[in-house]
Amino acid sequence: MHATREALLHRLSSGDKELSGEELAGSLGISRTAVWKHVHALQAEGLDIRAERGRGYRLYDDVLVASLLAERLAGLRIGSRCMLMPEVDSTNSELMRLATEEGGFAPDGTVLLAERQTRGRGRLQRNWLTTAQHSLAMSVLLRPPLAPTEVAQLPLLTAVAVQQALADLGPLRIKWPNDILCEGRKLAGILTEMRAEPGAVHAVVIGIGINVRAPEGGWPEALGNIAGDLSSVAGREVCRMDVATAVLRRLDALYNEYLAHGFEPIREAWWQAHAACGQSVRVHNGTTYIDGIAEALDTDGALLLRTSGGVQRIIAGDLELREKQ
Repeated sequence: MHATREALLHRLSSGDKELSGEELAGSLGISRTAVWKHVHALQAEGLDIRAERGRGYRLYDDVLVASLLAERLAGLRIGSRCMLMPEVDSTNSELMRLATEEGGFAPDGTVLLAERQTRGRGRLQRNWLTTAQHSLAMSVLLRPPLAPTEVAQLPLLTAVAVQQALADLGPLRIKWPNDILCEGRKLAGILTEMRAEPGAVHAVVIGIGINVRAPEGGWPEALGNIAGDLSSVAGREVCRMDVATAVLRRLDALYNEYLAHGFEPIREAWWQAHAACGQSVRVHNGTTYIDGIAEALDTDGALLLRTSGGVQRIIAGDLELREKQ
């Protein structure tokens, strides 16, 4: 995006009142005529910016602004660099390219957001629906001092961060390994990918997809009984910038705690937030179904399932919550 237009959006997104052309011109270092031209250019791109006579300009859309997010995350590890792209195939794929190709210039803590993903994906290579101004698609780059075997702990940590950051909006729970649910509907998912060699991790990209509001016209039929969104849970319109800020701040705090104190505090927090803590579940591992009681999460992030034949360690699969027994 044109730098002046991003700065203009930054100013319009920073408050909940009209800003006069004179105020905007002064803060941006341009003329009032230039402000008018940039506003019209943004309106032509589909943004709902209204001019109220005698009061000024006001933005009514829920837009993402990289510079505003960077300002909100100033001084944190996560958010050391914030980028926004209008459309990508996948924020994970794009950020991994920036991290590993052409010298891998993207620093630790880089955040990439996109308004649209053409090939967004979740766990098990499933598609993830991303629609402009309705969902939040972002990825975080970490270059952690971990062994490759420890990276499996990071998506669990991220699930705790999302659940804790958004807990005030409703009774959010985690479903193993890292889905975020509310009353049985999926609100968010997490996908982690890494580049590593034996004994060394070069880059970890954590993708976070959050349904902030339902798409216009409602969810596709295949998702109608599965998907949910934060605005419906909260009973009010939820701002994507506020969601991104809260999640990334909490992720930064938990990641620093993890580096200092290890996985155990995170594991305990994850288990307390797990929707199936001590409940009857069914896990589909791709070939068979396993029924049992969700008993614990081990230090590697595997689910310990008590079955009729003893305790089984589940490292991958789909978990289905069953009726309490």
